[in-house]
Amino acid sequence: QVQLVQSGGGSVQAGGSLTLSCVASGFTIGGNCLAWFRQAPGKQREGVSRFYLSGPTAPLYANSAKGRFTFSQDKDKNTVYLQMNDLKPEDTATYYCAARFGYCDGFALTAFNYWGQGTQVIVSS
Repeated sequence: QVQLVQSGGGSVQAGGSLTLSCVASGFTIGGNCLAWFRQAPGKQREGVSRFYLSGPTAPLYANSAKGRFTFSQDKDKNTVYLQMNDLKPEDTATYYCAARFGYCDGFALTAFNYWGQGTQVIVSS
């Protein structure tokens, strides 16, 4: 059974940092596409970063995340992470990890078959 279990998140002041974790089970993250999305209250879910975990590829970031967020992996733990630095109030949202078997194919929600339970990030000014 495929599962994505998230942890991390919380409340921080602007300029602070948080790290989100996503432990995958039922499949191996290597060779597949993992992604982070977020959904702010009243807004649509949007892609933050995605990473095809195969070969010499690198994560792709949404403009809002570039230079501040880092997508990393630990294949031994079958876990991906989202390190978020210099957080801003507009980063406040529920964050989700998602998985798609095989290569990444954009940030379309329908492209991802499996989703984590979501974790809340609140950034105060």
